[in-house]
Amino acid sequence: MRKWIGIAAGVMLALGATGQALAAQPSEQQVRQLFEVMHMSQVFGQMNAQMTSVMVQAAPCVPASYWQGFIDASGTQQLLSRMVPIYQSHFTAEDVAGLLKFYQSPLGQKVITQMPLAMAEGMKAGQQWGRERGQAMIKDLQQKGTLDANGRCPANSTSTVPAPLGKPAH
Repeated sequence: MRKWIGIAAGVMLALGATGQALAAQPSEQQVRQLFEVMHMSQVFGQMNAQMTSVMVQAAPCVPASYWQGFIDASGTQQLLSRMVPIYQSHFTAEDVAGLLKFYQSPLGQKVITQMPLAMAEGMKAGQQWGRERGQAMIKDLQQKGTLDANGRCPANSTSTVPAPLGKPAH
């Protein structure tokens, strides 16, 4: 009986070790390779340029020479370095290997180039949908008398103002 218990314990340990090996944290090199395949430095560089553009408008007194020095590869590399441990905590080495295989494929490369375009179009469609839904809601509430012609609560409506705790509503 002890022999079987020992064998079972050995099998369990082996299975546990295999499970842990599969769930191993990806190396920094593996994550950085994924970032390279996904063109993350270009994406982060574009984000840095967009952020700088907003800051230029917010602070027009800052000379252009300052902003030219602000947009550099070191900022992108700093952000990538901060992203490595985040990816390491959310993905296993096996996950990153699968992502690398996918993003190195023709479909993966298409996703990289087309997803931002599809997301931008999707955001526009979502914004249009939201405007239409909002307008329909306001029209419906106006027809029911809940909102006035300006889309506001009528002045004599007290149902929109909650009573203080412990006191009845008027």
